[in-house]
Amino acid sequence: MTAILLINQISHPEIIYPSSDGEPLAESYDHLYVIMTTLAMLLHHLKGQQATVLADQFLYYAQGFPRLRVAPDVMVIFNVAPGGRDNYKIWEEGQVPSVIFEMTSPGTQTKDDVEKKNLYEGLGVTEYWQFDPRGEWIPEKLRGYRLQGDQVYVPIANNQSESLQLQLVVENKIIAFYRLDNGERLLPLEELNIALEEQSVALEAQSIALEEQKELTIQADQRAELAAAKAREEAARADQETERVKELELQVALYQQRLGELPADK
Repeated sequence: MTAILLINQISHPEIIYPSSDGEPLAESYDHLYVIMTTLAMLLHHLKGQQATVLADQFLYYAQGFPRLRVAPDVMVIFNVAPGGRDNYKIWEEGQVPSVIFEMTSPGTQTKDDVEKKNLYEGLGVTEYWQFDPRGEWIPEKLRGYRLQGDQVYVPIANNQSESLQLQLVVENKIIAFYRLDNGERLLPLEELNIALEEQSVALEAQSIALEEQKELTIQADQRAELAAAKAREEAARADQETERVKELELQVALYQQRLGELPADK
């Protein structure tokens, strides 16, 4: 196992850690598609958690040495603030990636299966997955390794990610993910977009319904207020009429006291 030393030293202001090297994201559409699909599914799966998922961004592992870097196709880091980064520096974040995926091909086989495997093992990346979407050098397309014992990688026989609590299944040219707790399948990119669009439509319809209900409530309140105002007016008129009758009765009483009973025809 190659030992990797995380060098802790005071950063020099002139040291620059680039976020890009001008290299393409992936060597083929199949590789690009599975990177983006895996990124989208895991981002959605980990939403709300203290974790981030990054794709094809530099992972710097030795402070002060910007050339010591690697760009995993997809990496998952727990116990850090959610959200994207231009690059990821282990000494700043304080956490090593827990899971790394490399979408591999014959052209990257040696680097993925030797150099990166040794590097990730030395860094302490808990799980390392290799996915060959075209099955060009990995017949089963998917291979996983997990740190065990004296911190060396051993193959994952059941394709279960303990770190992610997901079952990994090869479906055509992508990795499908199923939750271990309830068997629910994470939606791939297109289905996720459709689901989000349907959710957006449903939320919009709900918003319209709420607005309509609000308008109806306002109208009902207005009608109730008008009815209450009318009732108050009628009550005021009734009070006025009562007062007028009392006044007339008082006048009649005074007349009777002075002049006797009113004539019958009056």
